[in-house]
Amino acid sequence: MTTSCDVLIQGGGGAGCSAALHLAQRGLRVILLERGLVGGQASGVNYGGVRQQGRNPAELPIARLSREIWGRLGTLVGTDAEFTVTGHLKLARTDAEEAELIAYLDVAKQHDLPLRMVGRNAIHREYPWLGPKVVAGSFAPEDGAANPRLLAPALANAARAAGADIREHAEVVAHTHDGARFTLRTEVGDAFSAPVLLNMAGFWGGAVAEAFGEAVPIAPLSPNMAVTEPLPYFIEPNLGVVGGNVYLRQIPRGNVILGGGHGESDASVPWSRPLPEVTLEATQLAVQLVPALAGAQIIRSWTGIDGQMPDRIPVIGPSRTTPGLFHAFGFSGHGFQLGPGIGAIMAELVVDGHTDIPLDAFRIERFGQP
Repeated sequence: MTTSCDVLIQGGGGAGCSAALHLAQRGLRVILLERGLVGGQASGVNYGGVRQQGRNPAELPIARLSREIWGRLGTLVGTDAEFTVTGHLKLARTDAEEAELIAYLDVAKQHDLPLRMVGRNAIHREYPWLGPKVVAGSFAPEDGAANPRLLAPALANAARAAGADIREHAEVVAHTHDGARFTLRTEVGDAFSAPVLLNMAGFWGGAVAEAFGEAVPIAPLSPNMAVTEPLPYFIEPNLGVVGGNVYLRQIPRGNVILGGGHGESDASVPWSRPLPEVTLEATQLAVQLVPALAGAQIIRSWTGIDGQMPDRIPVIGPSRTTPGLFHAFGFSGHGFQLGPGIGAIMAELVVDGHTDIPLDAFRIERFGQP
């Protein structure tokens, strides 16, 4: 027996669950198939940064749209996923890094993203807990952080309430298209059919694209994360650095969440784990930024599996081989903030046939012809 609907979605991360919600709200019958649990990979195991600053310029229109949705998340899904507007402070440790921050001010201005440069004389006055290696910073007041473990489940619950069928532990093992409809079969033999398929399967989105004749050079990415014991609260902004080799934030409870480097993984299982030597290196870089963290105890470390593209930006938009197929995958370690907006964009592509958000930079064609 085959279950039919208007739109099939493969992948239950933040973007996929957002797409299910936005499509269901517009009256479409939606079935989402997730191989594990919603938010179980990249969307749920990341750092939690809700960051616009420092993005590839092509991503900024999506980030701006998504930030608007983050601002009304509580109304949309019933929880704000602990989203807190702390600001994002991106730090420079050399003259060259400071020049890069200054150059990005023009990019931000073109997209109405408010940024404030914090120069050499002000950076240690405003943030006296920063270490001497820091020479300047750029502050984005609208940015912040949220709890990644809460976002995708909340979006999925809201999508269910709107009428979407969200199925977990439903690994897709076969894809077919007869010229009019897609049929997906799961590991347990269930079949699902629709005229539209949204490929939002993270790293595994590469295999979905390949099944329809448009393979891309995607690689697994496993950001190495850790969290400390609770400390007295003193770091308000979300911290990043030019080059991105360390990032950290402190939650009101006092724990400091930090990341840097990569763990190891096997996407065929799927299986992933952080590496202690990578965690140690990240903590050393964090202490250089914030010396007061010296001696803090790491109480947990983790990672997951995301998909990384060679140019570090995702694939978003219609298939070049198969009518009715739309892609949104390969977010390369920075898709958490974009997820709610990506779902809204995919709904527009399906229902309206277009979106006002420029997507040319993300088209799958950039990797050559099938």
